[in-house]
Amino acid sequence: MAALDVHVVTPEREVWAGAARMVVARGVAGEVGILPGHAPLLIRLAIGVLRIQREDGRWEVAVVDGGFLHVTSGEQGTRVDVLAAHAEMAGDIDRRAAEARVEEMRARLAQAEDAEARAELAKALARVELARGA
Repeated sequence: MAALDVHVVTPEREVWAGAARMVVARGVAGEVGILPGHAPLLIRLAIGVLRIQREDGRWEVAVVDGGFLHVTSGEQGTRVDVLAAHAEMAGDIDRRAAEARVEEMRARLAQAEDAEARAELAKALARVELARGA
């Protein structure tokens, strides 16, 4: 089976790129799995974990703050582009900073309902969860 050509990018940099067997992402409507030969697709991503199974079977794991996943397939193979405002590989997460951010956003929400604080809390919680498992 041919490999996927995967690119995880943010406006600042390419976070990860390489060949993979499979990509599993959390869309706003649920999880989606991408294998070589997948039909073209564009989905909106939720804040959450992105899993990439490398060709050797090992898993790369990242957290993305929403964005989009785009799949194209053709004679050249299948390409998966993950376009996120912010993405971080599991090994790059500063767990203490993420935990501090969780507490900061919880304190802010205790004072008043704030949509921005709720989104920031979800991002921080995703990072803490991933850092604990990494």
